[in-house]
Amino acid sequence: MEISLKNELIANLAWYTTIVVLKMMLMSTLTSVYRLRTSAFANEEDARTFGSTTKGKPFVYTNAAVERVRRCHLNDIENIIPFVIIGFLYVLTEPAIDTAIFHFQLFAGCRIAHMFCYLISIPQPSRFVFYAAGYFATLSMAFRILTALY
Repeated sequence: MEISLKNELIANLAWYTTIVVLKMMLMSTLTSVYRLRTSAFANEEDARTFGSTTKGKPFVYTNAAVERVRRCHLNDIENIIPFVIIGFLYVLTEPAIDTAIFHFQLFAGCRIAHMFCYLISIPQPSRFVFYAAGYFATLSMAFRILTALY
């Protein structure tokens, strides 16, 4: 198997991996934006530099909106990193291209939908459904790797 972008499996994995990793990076930037908007900083030096200059204003560590974005970002980290690693190993099993693309699209679509459900507070079980579907896409690829090995 050729490991290059000329390989359709590798090219598709690269495309969908790039999309979800950029989305994950966006979440860290969004966290910073929310911190600046709400003046809720994780560190006192950040509050002194970017926060209010009003003396006597209490230092704010947390804000509900900031924490919501942070939890969404943390959920991305917990799911996207395993997808990238397992996805690479999965393409080494040389799965059917349609099956592989389905896994990649399902995962990427679910992560994007999960983010919207999280950030605009769409009622459950919507967020859970997208989380679970993406999670099971990664588990399915992992199962294929394990069965290919033994």
